[in-house]
Amino acid sequence: MRKHGTYFARKEDVEAQRVWYVVDATGRPLGRLAAEVARLLRGKHKPIFTPNVDTGDHVIVINAEKVVLTGRKSHEVVRHHSGWPGALKEIERRFELERHPEEAIRRVVRGMLPHNRLGDAIIKKLKVYRGPEHPHAAQKPVVYQGDAQKGGE
Repeated sequence: MRKHGTYFARKEDVEAQRVWYVVDATGRPLGRLAAEVARLLRGKHKPIFTPNVDTGDHVIVINAEKVVLTGRKSHEVVRHHSGWPGALKEIERRFELERHPEEAIRRVVRGMLPHNRLGDAIIKKLKVYRGPEHPHAAQKPVVYQGDAQKGGE
């Protein structure tokens, strides 16, 4: 019999409860999409959320090339380093979205996750695809509807 108190999820308890979600990026602003995806990956939508345990679900983002930028964000400069000396690269967000929309979404979502080993483990559950097709039909993913699934908010 369990006494009343704070519940802390364990890694063993969470594995069996993971769900695969499909999120369609068509016409959605990049930041809002990334915030919703990060919330699902982290597990904050579940009552068993524990900050130091990966309680989140797997997320498949489709139609990454159809994500939109609002305002002046298309002219923002994004910098990344290749790891080699003197190799700081710059690219505008609009060009990054044209060339590698999958990596643009992955980078923005990663910035919303913890910057430690837990975040490294969580980001591995994100799958991003340029078009509407994905190879994860065997996992029986559920189409994520967004606000409709938040439960009356």
